[in-house]
Amino acid sequence: MNHVEQLWLFFALVFGIMVLPGLDMAFVLGSTLAGGRRRGFAALAGIVAGGVCHVVMTAMGISVLLKLIPGAFNALLLAGALYIAWIGISLMRSDAAPALQPDAPRRSHAATFRQGMLTCLLNPKAYLFMLAVFPQFLRPEHGPIATQALVLWLIIALNQLFVYGGLALMADRARAWLQGKPKAGMLATRCVGALLIAAAMFTGFEGWRGA
Repeated sequence: MNHVEQLWLFFALVFGIMVLPGLDMAFVLGSTLAGGRRRGFAALAGIVAGGVCHVVMTAMGISVLLKLIPGAFNALLLAGALYIAWIGISLMRSDAAPALQPDAPRRSHAATFRQGMLTCLLNPKAYLFMLAVFPQFLRPEHGPIATQALVLWLIIALNQLFVYGGLALMADRARAWLQGKPKAGMLATRCVGALLIAAAMFTGFEGWRGA
């Protein structure tokens, strides 16, 4: 398999992983439903920035360190589970109807960006991918590792923009419909919260079992 074929394979793997429901997807969906398209894109920008950190850490060998010290990885899983559960519980306890009104106070885009970045950094699915898949596509015979890592990150970022950006646009349309239906809006937000709590429970169980 030549280098171009490997890049296409990497693209397909990344796309297949991103279209599966996960923490990043749920955060973009919840942010868009609560604050509209611009807030959803702020969440997406934070997730893309988190992806940069994942790639840099992998290129620097930090992911290898986590693989050699399982306890560190399990601690990461538990920390991520607690953080995501906190977001989910906040959504479950909040009144979603006012957040869907155009004149409602909203969290700043900068705060949403930071939270999106932290969500990505604490997403165990991303670390599993970086540990198991990403290093397989870094080959010395294909040139400098840093350049290869940059190309792979661009592929990841394009998938994030396509998948999560498309989700934000669809959620923004749904939000416009939900603005006149506060009960349906509350139900949608609480469903996102329940999804995050369920993902946190699964992640926490995996971290506890491996501890």
